[in-house]
Amino acid sequence: MNIKSGFLALLAAGLLVTAVEPAAAPASAAPAAASAASAQVTTIQEAARALPVAAEDNLGFDRDRYFGHWVDADGDCQDTRAEVLVQESKGSPNYTSARRCTVANSRWVTGFDNRNHRSATTVQIDHTVPAHEAWGSGARSWTQDRRIAFYNDLDYPGSLNAQPGTLTRAKQTSGPEEWAPPLNRCTYVAQWITVKTRWGLTVDSVEKAALVRYADACPPTRLTITKV
Repeated sequence: MNIKSGFLALLAAGLLVTAVEPAAAPASAAPAAASAASAQVTTIQEAARALPVAAEDNLGFDRDRYFGHWVDADGDCQDTRAEVLVQESKGSPNYTSARRCTVANSRWVTGFDNRNHRSATTVQIDHTVPAHEAWGSGARSWTQDRRIAFYNDLDYPGSLNAQPGTLTRAKQTSGPEEWAPPLNRCTYVAQWITVKTRWGLTVDSVEKAALVRYADACPPTRLTITKV
C-alpha cells in the first residue's frame, strides 16, 4: 500500500489527525491548558515546511533521569499507559483487579499495521516523537516538569499510541528520515509534525527533507495544533 492509499483508507475510517483541547492536570504530569490563541490551523505540507531547523544534539540523554516514567495525573490509579489503552480500546476493557488500575485485555487496532490485538501485553505505548529525539531537538533546555509533561502527554491523542511491540522495537529512537511504519504513513508523519510543532521542537535538515517529501505525497490534510 502506498502513502496516499494508506491515508485514504484511514480517512474512510474517520481517523483524521488533529489536536484536541487540553484538559486540566498537574503541571508535573500534563501540559498546562493553552489559550485559544495558541491553536493554529494549517496543512501537513505547510506545517512540514514551517518546522525550524537546527542540528540535533543528544549529548547527555538519560530517559529515566530527565523524562521519568508514566504518571497518574488525575489520581484514579491508572497511569498514562493505562489511560492510553482505555482511550484507544475498541470495546470495554477488562482489568487485572477490581480497582481497575491495570488493563488486562480488550481490542486495539494498531496504526502501524492495522492489526487487531486482544491482550494488553502484546502492545506497547509508543511516543510518536521519542524522548531521545525530543531531548536532541530542544527538550534538554526544558524544565523537568515540562519534560515529564511531554512524556505523559494525553492532551493530543497523536502523541502516544498503542502499537505492536515488534514495530516499536524496530522504530526505537528513529525519526521519519530513518524509519516509517508499513501502513498509514501520512497519519504518522502528520502526528510527528504536530508533536514537534506543539512542543516547539526543532528538526535537523535531513529529517525536514524527509518530512517535506512524505507530506508532499499526502493529501492536503488539515492540522489543528495547540502549542504548549
